[in-house]
Amino acid sequence: IWNALTDNYGNVMPVDWKSSHTRALHLPTLNLSEKGVNDNLNLDLSDDEELREQLDMHSIIVSCINDEPLFTAEQVIEEIEEMMQESPDPEDDETPTQSDRLSILSQEIQTLKRSSTNNSYEERVKRLSVAELNELLEEIETAIKDYSEELVQQLALRDELEFEKEVKNSFISVLIEVQNKQREHKETAKKKKKLKNGSPQNGKQERGHMPGT
Repeated sequence: IWNALTDNYGNVMPVDWKSSHTRALHLPTLNLSEKGVNDNLNLDLSDDEELREQLDMHSIIVSCINDEPLFTAEQVIEEIEEMMQESPDPEDDETPTQSDRLSILSQEIQTLKRSSTNNSYEERVKRLSVAELNELLEEIETAIKDYSEELVQQLALRDELEFEKEVKNSFISVLIEVQNKQREHKETAKKKKKLKNGSPQNGKQERGHMPGT
């Protein structure tokens, strides 16, 4: 490109950019060095074959499948039983704030029961003003709301635990059924093998007792 540009100046000799003083000053600023062609970058077909074998996804998947151990139905059932035993108790997951709240609510219930049976409580209520009665009504409504929310949460937790129990039981029953089928298959295979091994011997005995021999 430089030669094409400088050729347009007629008799002026084209400037050799590689040997020019400008290029000599320009290279140190870029911190570049002329690098020769690396003779070691030779593509070998054997390297391509090795790379192709390393990237063979089929062999990788097959090797991974072969490395994974096969679990029997008994081992799966034992593992499930261990998981069920190690599963935390939902009562242990209850946070201190929830337990404190339940204790406070139970104390309030006991207080209301005692106050309702006491005759003096009725007299005190009659002596209350309208503002105090409204405040007492708000407290009772708040307590009823809290009790209702807590009841809904406990019922939802109970339903969730029952559903989880049903799923585990159904899964275990299916595993037991599979285990029984495996046993039946093994027994039938053994019986067939015994019949195959016994049939040639019976044939030889019948041939040995043929009449006229």
